[in-house]
Amino acid sequence: MWSEVFNSFLSIALELTFLFIGISFLINLLQVFIPYQKLERLIEKSNPLISAFVALGLAFITPFCSCSTIPIVVNLLKKKVRFGIVMIFLFSSPVLDPTIITLMTAFIGIKVTVAYTVIITILSVIIGFTLEKLGFQGQIKNVIVKGYHEQNIKFEIKATLVETVQLIKKVYPYLLISAFIGALINGFVPTSWISSILGGDKWYLVPIATIIGIPLYIRLSTMIPISQILIAKGVALGPVMALMISSAGASLPEITLLNSIFKKKLVFAFVGSVFMMSIISGFLFYII
Repeated sequence: MWSEVFNSFLSIALELTFLFIGISFLINLLQVFIPYQKLERLIEKSNPLISAFVALGLAFITPFCSCSTIPIVVNLLKKKVRFGIVMIFLFSSPVLDPTIITLMTAFIGIKVTVAYTVIITILSVIIGFTLEKLGFQGQIKNVIVKGYHEQNIKFEIKATLVETVQLIKKVYPYLLISAFIGALINGFVPTSWISSILGGDKWYLVPIATIIGIPLYIRLSTMIPISQILIAKGVALGPVMALMISSAGASLPEITLLNSIFKKKLVFAFVGSVFMMSIISGFLFYII
């Protein structure tokens, strides 16, 4: 049994290592050529639909976790960028980036990845503009996060390797831990037991998975290897995706930071929006 666990861990870890290091280096290299200032100007001055897609593009090319997204949000708010556009960026940034998309394609499959990307994109836009329509832009505090300064996102080619190494030091250990957890589940937890409890089309598993995920602080990329094993063991795709989205989209540290720039009503609206996004996504994956 332990031999099976070790072989499974080795297989997952090697694939993760190759993909993660390669993607991280490529992203840092490409960021040299990304015109961030031009993208910010487009967000400020374009019509709402174009601004929304630019915000999604900015979210995709800035692979941050939920907490490191906040300073970007602060900068956009300082520049008086339309509230709905800022919300679109806030909802999509932690759950859409090249690392997540590549790992999800490799471990879960291209069809799921495409569906995931489309669902997150559409829901982020709908929720962002809905919050604006409901008047939540009045729930931003006048004093924006003391100590935060405008980020000048600039990368140099010579710093690409350094950026990659720093990212690996920060994230890679958690990827290995997730690979080991996935290997343990694969080796020791019977498929029949997991599928009998978490499999099938039990609708209530989606909201339960969402509630479990929100208090956690998990990078989505570290959840993907575990998710692959759970799906292979017979766990329904809906609850797995709901857990992944809620854990990455609204963590307790992020909510604490948002409380510094948003009034309570908007903080609750944000958490509720992530909750709804996770549940809707989970149920859509049942249909898919």
